[in-house]
Amino acid sequence: MGDDKNDDASDSGGVLSTEPSESSFYATDEDEEAHIELGPKMSIREHLEKDKDDESLRRWKEQLLGGLDVNEVAEVEEPDVKIMSLSIVVADRPDIVLEIPESGHPKGLWFTLKEGSKYNLRFSFKISNNIVCGLKYTNTVWKKGIKVDSSKQMLGTFSPQTEPYIHVMTKEITPSGIFARGSYSAKTKFLDDDNKCYLELTYTFDIQKDWAA
Repeated sequence: MGDDKNDDASDSGGVLSTEPSESSFYATDEDEEAHIELGPKMSIREHLEKDKDDESLRRWKEQLLGGLDVNEVAEVEEPDVKIMSLSIVVADRPDIVLEIPESGHPKGLWFTLKEGSKYNLRFSFKISNNIVCGLKYTNTVWKKGIKVDSSKQMLGTFSPQTEPYIHVMTKEITPSGIFARGSYSAKTKFLDDDNKCYLELTYTFDIQKDWAA
């Protein structure tokens, strides 16, 4: 959520540990994204029936679904992704827990980061109805109306399960110096391969000389 990154990665914990992939920088404006043509959507039951004679594909699908009881899943083609929690993790400090408003627009200043600090964004999310393919996180940051950072991280493909998944993003470091301090605006999205957006957040944050009291 800041605007500088390094190559360090952090392990995720909780119900499911997902190894974070390296962030790649790119323009997130929708008019710059190429539309990807995907195959027809189908329910989980149809996924299992398709290519059932291909042993390698069958094993892959069974591994992806884990212990999911297909009979308890609705015959729905569209997956649903709900972001359950967001927090900023800094060593030797309490986590900054970010409340997610239903509107997706936190009022006022959402959080403050100390210049030159290292942190990870951690979030949990729940998948229901169907498999979600190519879930990704995008983040764009502006300062005084000028874009200063744009990044994307692929999260992966996930099947429905009763417990939430937990993911820890690649470690980031905030810039430092008098010109880095101040207020920033940002837009964060969680999308899938169809560019279906499950959560869009527009917010402001500060980078200051020290942590907020």
